[in-house]
Amino acid sequence: MTPTTKSMLLMAIGIGLITANDAATKYLVQSHPVGQVMCLRQAATLLVIIPYLLYFKRWHQLRVVNWHGQLGRGALFLVGSVFIVWGLGALPLATAVTMLFLSPIIMVALSAPLLGERVGAHRWVAVIGGFAGVLIIMRPGGSAFEWALLLPLAGAFINALRDLLTRRLSRTETSLSILFWSNMILMVGSALTAPFGWAPVDLNGTLWFIAAGVFNIGAHFFIIEALRTGEASVVAPIRYTALLWAAVLGFVLWGELPGIWLWAGAAVIVGSSLYMIRRERRG
Repeated sequence: MTPTTKSMLLMAIGIGLITANDAATKYLVQSHPVGQVMCLRQAATLLVIIPYLLYFKRWHQLRVVNWHGQLGRGALFLVGSVFIVWGLGALPLATAVTMLFLSPIIMVALSAPLLGERVGAHRWVAVIGGFAGVLIIMRPGGSAFEWALLLPLAGAFINALRDLLTRRLSRTETSLSILFWSNMILMVGSALTAPFGWAPVDLNGTLWFIAAGVFNIGAHFFIIEALRTGEASVVAPIRYTALLWAAVLGFVLWGELPGIWLWAGAAVIVGSSLYMIRRERRG
């Protein structure tokens, strides 16, 4: 397996898990404040991280070389999560997830000047096709446009900056270190909202928080590894597979049926991704 193929596979797994996390988060935010959902979800990830560290004795992997980079990524993770969780509560799951597809397009646009990566013509064709698909779904200026769409849009922009920083940060930090410290920054930052009111958590809510935490930690680990082993502009379009997961989970959990415009845009997005993957394999 080539490094490019491996990075694409890692990203695909990560995206499947992050979409499951989004579904669990959407369920929780319907009955709990945004800050509480973010804090307890991240606290649940420690149920995976701490046993892993204890069993494999990997505490040394938490060592930080670049504190400025770690704090910067954690801050972007925190702010981006606010917009995404807020958007998940206000929009259908497939719609919110689809809006996040702008993140790879922003990454490709910035990967050349910020990371020095070479962005070939076929990659530009793929991401421009993906952007066209998102526009078909959004239909800006039309009667179906919602201002709530700007929430995941802001999250997409911040996520692109976070992932570009992750690419640079992975040169000196381990994946576990990046994952752990960003998680702690998000958990502590969102815990500051507790004085503004949190809702009681019953057994059902506890199980959903644990599920969200497990999905979240697994997703970010695979995504960090994908960004470590492959160029940001190559692995970014794999995020488009999230739409398929979101459509299934949205229907199963809430009976949401994506409209024809969503599927039309999805066809353009998926086609663009498959085109890029085929060209990468040929290369």
